[in-house]
Amino acid sequence: MKVGNFMSFILSLILRLILTFIIAAGLTPLIRRLSFWIGAVDTPNKRRINKTTMPSAGGLAIYLAFSIAILFLFKDIFSTVYSLKLILGGGIIVLTGLVDDIKEISPRAKTLGMLLAAFYTYFILNIRMDIVNVFSFENINVGWLSLPLTILWILGFVNAINLIDGLDGLASGVSIIALTTIGFIGYIASSSGAIVVQVPIMMFILVASISGFLPYNFFPAKIYLGDTGALFLGYMIAILSLQGLKNATLVTLITPLIILGVPITDTFYAIIRRKLKKQSIAKPDSMHLHHRLLSLGFTHRGAVLMIYVLALTFSIIALLYSAASPIANVVMIVAVLVGLELFVEQIGLVGEDQRPLLNAMRYIGNRAYRQQVRKEREQKKHRNQKR
Repeated sequence: MKVGNFMSFILSLILRLILTFIIAAGLTPLIRRLSFWIGAVDTPNKRRINKTTMPSAGGLAIYLAFSIAILFLFKDIFSTVYSLKLILGGGIIVLTGLVDDIKEISPRAKTLGMLLAAFYTYFILNIRMDIVNVFSFENINVGWLSLPLTILWILGFVNAINLIDGLDGLASGVSIIALTTIGFIGYIASSSGAIVVQVPIMMFILVASISGFLPYNFFPAKIYLGDTGALFLGYMIAILSLQGLKNATLVTLITPLIILGVPITDTFYAIIRRKLKKQSIAKPDSMHLHHRLLSLGFTHRGAVLMIYVLALTFSIIALLYSAASPIANVVMIVAVLVGLELFVEQIGLVGEDQRPLLNAMRYIGNRAYRQQVRKEREQKKHRNQKR
């Protein structure tokens, strides 16, 4: 592409993204009124942050703006048939979230909607995980595992974004950071021919749609993302990361997991926390990352901004990871995991008494603590012998 044509294309792209932003911003107040009308609202309770009834179908504004953009504003880039298929797939997950925002359906019913969207993605959209690359060593064709891995991938991202949606603007902002990073890496990959350029463009369209909604969603929020939006964003991040990263030679399966490090970490430790307490993993609690930050004295806005910083940190690590050698990648991942575990234990994300790594370091570096632990072990051993 000649320089003049390229600059003309970029300018046209930017203008259309700005228009997408404006459409989302214009739709959001209308969706706010609609939410009250259909009963898609969050009423205050002991687990919720809001003190007044809040409209909670804000994700509809993002979904509609995104759909309008790919159908009409970018019709020269995406075929109408493909756009309609993608909109239908997103519509399945949006409808699931909307029903939950109105009626609060059971976890099983919500999972059924997610599974329907995931199977649609695999068989109709033909978006699937068929090649896996770990630590940049070798591409592995997963064969018959493609279907279950794709389903788990989609369900994992959908639930991760849904679980982190607990403060004003949190899930929206983290999704913008993640999608921008994946889009940037995807654009670099497209220049080498690893993927088509349409994939990162679609990510930036979604970023523009979320950005138009965010001013209404950031603290103090006028409308919530709701399950309507959280499920849709998780679904789109899942399928776009599969399209944008799976065949790129300079990235691996781990890259999107690093980029989404904040919601994935929150979800992972929520599962561990509930298993240790012998609770159902679907049972809600008030021990998520944003809850812990609030308990440490962070303000609402401060907790959100802090998690934005964490999300940006993970994104920078992912960019470094995509450019490093395989051995350096292994070392980097180990360092990230150790640092992450220390952070999680320090803020008490699993529980105040669950700090194995900190206790191990304390055992090595604190003689008095080491003697105390040994004494307690001897006493326990002595009691067991008496029995």
